[in-house]
Amino acid sequence: MMNLAFLASNNGSGMRAVLAAIEAGELAARAVLAVSNRKGAPALEFARDHGVSTLVIPTLGDPDGADARLAQALSEARTDLVVLSGYLRKLGPLTLAAFCGRIINIHPALLPRHGGEGLYGRRVHEAVIAAGDTLSGASVHLVDAEYDHGEILARVEISVTAGDDAGSLEARVTAAEPRLLVETLRRIVSGDLRLIQGIQ
Repeated sequence: MMNLAFLASNNGSGMRAVLAAIEAGELAARAVLAVSNRKGAPALEFARDHGVSTLVIPTLGDPDGADARLAQALSEARTDLVVLSGYLRKLGPLTLAAFCGRIINIHPALLPRHGGEGLYGRRVHEAVIAAGDTLSGASVHLVDAEYDHGEILARVEISVTAGDDAGSLEARVTAAEPRLLVETLRRIVSGDLRLIQGIQ
């Protein structure tokens, strides 16, 4: 059974959907750790309520030390796959090296459009509307040293209608993200979607 760890800065909505799928028997995985850079992140309380170990690792004061602590914590939890769930910090080189090809994120746009530093949450949908795009959606991708840059593993498309603003588009994309994330994890766990040799 695959061991999943989650990184979340706020609510961790993707993590919540994955935990629900695990508890419902829809995803053959085990949640072993939830980490946040914020002590008050609601994701931590939710994880604890569902029997998942939690850890707070602030990143601003000592990013190199935080990177080392995170890599160690993930390794000690015997993490197979790291899932970013609204984690608003760039991962450091030790964590990226230790889990190369085993870190995924979901982004609320059709990458490579509307990704990169500073583009998260409502800002992404504002950028889509400003660009006049007729299609948006969400993308699950591998995480590397650049924001929203790694290989795209799966995506879902959402039409942008003439009456859309950032809020209405965000609502539809947000509603589609949990299913996309859970389905992508299901494909990884089943072996239908292979990330690196040895992960199973």
